[in-house]
Amino acid sequence: MKFLIEIIEQSLESAVADYGVSDTWKSALGPSREKGQADVTLPCFVIAKELKRNPMEIASELAEKVNGEFHVSATGGYLNFKANAEWLVDKVLKWEKPSPNNQILIEHTSANPNGPFHVGRARNAILGDSLVRLHRLYGNKVRAEYYVDDMGKQVAVLAWALENLSKEMVNQILSDRDGMNPKWEGKPDHETVRWYQAAQALRSENNQEIEDAISKLVHDSENGNDDVLQQFENAYKPVLDGMLETLSRLGIGFDTFTKESKFVVDGSVSTLMDELSSLEINGIAENGAQYLDLGQRGLKGKTEFFYRRGDGSSLYATRDIAYHIWKWSQTDHLINVLGEDHKLQAKQVGLTLKELGHEVPEVLFYAFIKLPEGKMSTRKGNVVFMDDLLEEAKFHAAEVVRELRTDLSEEQINHIAEAVGVSAVRFNITKVSPDKGFTFRWEEALSFEGGSAPFVMYSHTRACSIANKVGKDANLESRGEIIDSVYELARSMGVFQDKLEISVLDNKPHIFANYLLELATAYNAFYRDCHILTSDGLNEFYYALSEKARYMLGIGMEGIGVIPLEEM
Repeated sequence: MKFLIEIIEQSLESAVADYGVSDTWKSALGPSREKGQADVTLPCFVIAKELKRNPMEIASELAEKVNGEFHVSATGGYLNFKANAEWLVDKVLKWEKPSPNNQILIEHTSANPNGPFHVGRARNAILGDSLVRLHRLYGNKVRAEYYVDDMGKQVAVLAWALENLSKEMVNQILSDRDGMNPKWEGKPDHETVRWYQAAQALRSENNQEIEDAISKLVHDSENGNDDVLQQFENAYKPVLDGMLETLSRLGIGFDTFTKESKFVVDGSVSTLMDELSSLEINGIAENGAQYLDLGQRGLKGKTEFFYRRGDGSSLYATRDIAYHIWKWSQTDHLINVLGEDHKLQAKQVGLTLKELGHEVPEVLFYAFIKLPEGKMSTRKGNVVFMDDLLEEAKFHAAEVVRELRTDLSEEQINHIAEAVGVSAVRFNITKVSPDKGFTFRWEEALSFEGGSAPFVMYSHTRACSIANKVGKDANLESRGEIIDSVYELARSMGVFQDKLEISVLDNKPHIFANYLLELATAYNAFYRDCHILTSDGLNEFYYALSEKARYMLGIGMEGIGVIPLEEM
């Protein structure tokens, strides 16, 4: 609890001053690892080391000296603080979310528009959108950006396939694979991916004529050929629209879209290559290609960073640097969401930006999701499409709701099932630390047990049900008896802002997702023990706490893309 730490630090300053030691102890004061023992803990070992004394003695002495809106105890060299119950309840009931301040641009997803979203691709989009939402909840003004790869080899393969392969040819080439799910007929990303997969199958046969044709398309696009860029757009735009439709169902949207080709067409890339060629770490290969020797700037391993081909055309990385320079002209703070396979490239781009006098963006790297049998691949077709997963999640949720709520109409069941299904899928991915890969399993993604989105959602609907029955605003000034479950709920509510801040500043949405499980658990215990509506009437104090918890659960759920419902 940051607000508790602040008053503890003030109290400790005068007590520690008597020892005549440095302020290094302040960095050790922080949230307790053992919530059952304390809210905040100070290990006294740093002070004891300076004084060459026993830390247990120091802790005991300080426990006698400090006082404030907290209870303090000394245990084995640690000073433990627990917030005073009345003070804490007053704090949480008066809490309000911050007003907007910093401007931030978050680029995420940016998947190649060559086929439907599968579960592996969706981790970027779900993490990125959760980060966008959490920053907005934290009070930042955020611009969510999609970088459209409109001129790479994968788009060239798609464009060539659509130009040269008929539907009959595609079906024949892919005859040994499952056909398209009839449900997605007319959805362009699902239909078009078969052209891409057919072209890749032909390429695997080492057909030089096809490779030459695709290479020419890539070369022409990289030189800003308007006709080829238009051909590429005609190929990828319907696919991108289909992908965005899927993302929209997941509650994911973007404020701006920027094409990779923009920086070739407007001359930015050409100007950039000239600037790079004048750097002292510039080198020229035997074939005339140019690179930066980033080994001179501390890069290990592959130190040659190529930015211009021998024929004078740019590479993807060159355009990426031009894009980053442009992004810095748009914002005060920049965050990218990238797969762990982009770590080297991100390092190269960062060092190059630094060499040019620009700042290096923050990066949230994430590990990949696998199927039980291996890595997902659009090219190989061994994927779980997000559209199919969402339909399965909705179906599963509808079965549960239909069984539990026989009083609901099919329209109501459909509405609840859609929200629960989408939320369950998002939460299953968000709650895992980004740096940890995991194997995707249907039964886990669709689980409605504890530790899932439906568990949090149901806690929120409980609070909504009470609010609807009461039918009036809560009196947040009311106070009453603070029993254990009230105190524990207040403690959970008291770290809302702390968990949000850590998630935002460290780019770790999973911390806030898992915190919501703790808050929901605390609310359920409060709901069980504290009867808000009784035969004697309304308990104003309990209702005030329930309403503040409902508010925190609601905005917290929206912060990670879990859909708040008033009825389940």
